[in-house]
Amino acid sequence: MSDSLTLKDSSSDARCVIIGASHAGSQLAVNLRKHGWAGEIVLIGAEAELPYHRPPLSKTVMAGSKTLDNILLRPQAMYASNDVSLRLATAVQSIMPEHKQIKLADGETLAYDKLALCTGARPIKLPLGDGLEGVCYLRSYADVETIRQQLPGKQRAVVIGAGYIGLEAAAVMTQLGVQVTVLERADRVLQRVTGEQVSQYFTDLHRAHGVDIVCGADVIGINGQHAVDSVSCADGTSYPADIVIVGIGVIPETTLAQDAGLRIENGVFVDAHCRTSDADVYAAGDCASYPDTRYQRRVRLESVQNANDQARIAAINICGGDDVYDVTPWFWSDQFDIKLQSVGLSDGFDQSQLDGSLDPADPAGFVIQYFRDGKLIAADCVRRPKDFMALKAKI
Repeated sequence: MSDSLTLKDSSSDARCVIIGASHAGSQLAVNLRKHGWAGEIVLIGAEAELPYHRPPLSKTVMAGSKTLDNILLRPQAMYASNDVSLRLATAVQSIMPEHKQIKLADGETLAYDKLALCTGARPIKLPLGDGLEGVCYLRSYADVETIRQQLPGKQRAVVIGAGYIGLEAAAVMTQLGVQVTVLERADRVLQRVTGEQVSQYFTDLHRAHGVDIVCGADVIGINGQHAVDSVSCADGTSYPADIVIVGIGVIPETTLAQDAGLRIENGVFVDAHCRTSDADVYAAGDCASYPDTRYQRRVRLESVQNANDQARIAAINICGGDDVYDVTPWFWSDQFDIKLQSVGLSDGFDQSQLDGSLDPADPAGFVIQYFRDGKLIAADCVRRPKDFMALKAKI
């Protein structure tokens, strides 16, 4: 079956169902209207809140300087004006592609002509500290509200995991007057996303603000009676904690797709048109893995840029287009007064070039360019927004 719209599909009788009221889901819904979808659009979200920006959760929302209203992707009126039916606080139980239906947790079935999966990712859970007050994860607005309610009066925090989320949370809590220890299993912070020089820069930055960074730390226990009181590691060390935030990564939310028999490969498998192994089902955002011609491999990205751009391409193609997803990935992270801006994927680089100083106290910042076989593949920029824009265009 072709992904091009049939006469029925393009009529006002058609229905496109989007599972996941995320960055990708919200963008996809609005873009369907923009590109000519005349039928019904149903956007289903498991959370009770309107779709919101996730990056501020571990920064300004956790710090208390922004509220939910400040981070909404779009006001409710925008969905109404685009005739998008919002089904929030609604769980999907299963997808039945052979019948072109989904089943909701309350037993209701919903037919579709086209289906889009924007299910995102979920935090990796540690099999430790279950039921202890003060053991927190950070993925949703509800998670951050829980952390904010528990933070007052806390003096010592342990963050498990030194990726973007862990380090951003550590920076916020430090600025709120909490003594923070970061425990990272790898031998350096941000190991999955950047090179050694940037890892050392952010280690130095956090230590300069009083954060205790411990790498090579294998956490084996989150301890306490009713509330957490310490975290223990395999080498025998123990770290006192009034609150623990676990940020050891996420896994793509593929349960619905897998149970429906869709192809899974480090996420929901999509082609260059954001189409899954079922011609009437598309996927976009953190849950989707796609073929990247630039890096000659399949890629799954956890970024706002990817969610928005992929959703736009999926919407165009659901509406009968034939666009290919081929964009340069970029990311950012705010820690203390520093903004890291990254473009491209640096893993596999064989040469790097530094311009500037890796001293966190140097206001001039730096740029590191990453090369493979003489070709520029990625760059990290701190305090160099103009360089970031130029390199983004170049890559």
